[in-house]
Amino acid sequence: MKQDLLKKIRAMLSTQDGLSGQPATDAEINAAEKKLNVRFNEQYVEFIKLFGGAFGGIDIHAFQNGALIGKATVTEMTEKFWGTYADKLPEELVGAVVISDDGSGNPILINTTGEIYIYLHEEDEAELLYDSLEALLTKSFP
Repeated sequence: MKQDLLKKIRAMLSTQDGLSGQPATDAEINAAEKKLNVRFNEQYVEFIKLFGGAFGGIDIHAFQNGALIGKATVTEMTEKFWGTYADKLPEELVGAVVISDDGSGNPILINTTGEIYIYLHEEDEAELLYDSLEALLTKSFP
């Protein structure tokens, strides 16, 4: 990600306690990828290695999240999602991991190519929100 964008994120996260967590370690990332049998998108990995579970325009969950983000990990949220919707997943969400939700029960996911989707659980449909995590962050931190 661009350094000026990361600088804006750091500045915003420093304004309030609880918006960022502990940076993710390689061991945490490797363990989660192994458990879920996926490879996390590189922009997501970069973000969580810098900020942990943190606010990025939306709550972005990792392993050790900021207090205002919530305790649920990306692994827990993804396993719950897959357990509930595995037989209904559209192709673009196969291998995607849950990084957030919209507060109404609709998970927000990032797939291996980095696209950010919302899964509308009542309609069983996926809607593309952003082409990448960087696009989400750029819109959130102009």
